Amino acid sequence: MASVVGVFTSPARKSGRSDSHERRQAIVGQGLEGCAHANPPKREVLFVSKEHLDSVNVEPGAIRENITVEGTDVEQWAVGQRLRAGEAEFEITMVCDPCHRMDELRDGLRAELQGKRGMLARVVESGEVAVGDEIELL
Repeated sequence: MASVVGVFTSPARKSGRSDSHERRQAIVGQGLEGCAHANPPKREVLFVSKEHLDSVNVEPGAIRENITVEGTDVEQWAVGQRLRAGEAEFEITMVCDPCHRMDELRDGLRAELQGKRGMLARVVESGEVAVGDEIELL
């Protein structure tokens, strides 16, 4: 069973910081409440597999994901796949390719994250997402 093990928001676009939360509201057309990285309509929420973070030795939240998932490879989710996390429903919109900002965290991290950066989604039904919530593919 896949579950949410981290919920993060970035308070400003260029802050390089992610704030950890126990729970956060996902809002249609906006992404997670208070996150400055959302770029609707396709780039509202970034899902990342904890297993991928572990494989490149970075902590959850470090690569500015919004939702860290344990128990599944999010890179296997197809574009158009819908899923429920907590009370919210999401639709996968695209692969998130690692950008140059990853090398700002650690030289070479961008290359290490190829195929592991995660999947972007839009919120299709608003609701709360919390650490411990089950991920259900619809």
